[in-house]
Amino acid sequence: MEPFSLIRPRTLKAARDRVTGAADKRVFKAGAVDLLDLLKEGLARPDELVDLHSLQGAEGEAMRALAPAEGYWSIGALNTLATIAASGLPEPYAALKEAAGSAATPGIRNRATLGGNLLQRPRCWYFRHGDLGCLKKGGESCLADGGENKYHAILGGGPCFIVHPSTLAVALVALGAEVEILGDAGARTIGAEELFALPRTSPLTEHTLAAGEVIRAVRLPAAPASQRSVYEVAKEKQSFDWPLAEVAAAITVEGGAIRVARIGLGHVAPVPWRAVQLEQALVGQAPSADLFARVAPLATQGARPLGQNAYKI
Repeated sequence: MEPFSLIRPRTLKAARDRVTGAADKRVFKAGAVDLLDLLKEGLARPDELVDLHSLQGAEGEAMRALAPAEGYWSIGALNTLATIAASGLPEPYAALKEAAGSAATPGIRNRATLGGNLLQRPRCWYFRHGDLGCLKKGGESCLADGGENKYHAILGGGPCFIVHPSTLAVALVALGAEVEILGDAGARTIGAEELFALPRTSPLTEHTLAAGEVIRAVRLPAAPASQRSVYEVAKEKQSFDWPLAEVAAAITVEGGAIRVARIGLGHVAPVPWRAVQLEQALVGQAPSADLFARVAPLATQGARPLGQNAYKI
């Protein structure tokens, strides 16, 4: 681990005024669950580490909020997974609570934050190994393509075949969430899907944040009372393990037919993956077990399994 300066500002402006290095050498810290690993592995080498827990005033309040607002629910980026899982989010958002309550272990859920979960780095063993020069670290090729790839992508892969590690992102994509972002240039709001980048457009990073930007909060759009959402996951063991595959679905039924369907897949692609063809096949149909069984194969339409991960299909 290399030396760095720890900054505990009361506002993000104060943090910007105090830092001396470039924005791309400034790293924001929340729960630091993944960050600590990255520092020890030499994959993160910040000049300045900015502790978001020290923020006060309107910025700090927004990052800690978990409450309804005008037309949406706001969930601040500093809320822990445990807080979200135990929150009073209404029934239409159940998938997010279920996803938050399933991740990692109770100890990690009490420390890990929403923002950190969305921006954590891949768990690919080639990326995490300090002595291997994989594509995501500036190397010439993806070592998983033709290597050990049991846990890698079957959708959207190439030239890198990581899977995105965020469980909450899968639920947020299914729920049509938006992400509030703060940075040196001001504030902006984007769709949850826009936060993530495929390797073919951004081989070295997994997100679209500019240097110096930070997630302030997530917005869950107002949902009709008839919306139901669910999260399901397959793991090799139930605690302290990463998913083999996961899915979150949000469906609105009116007049006996599915009017809206949004389905997110996790740990099958380098980004949280929308099963758009499956969604389209569901809309207008009466929900039934037969319907779901018939259209389910559309979830992995176009999949390209590697040598060891065809089981994900």
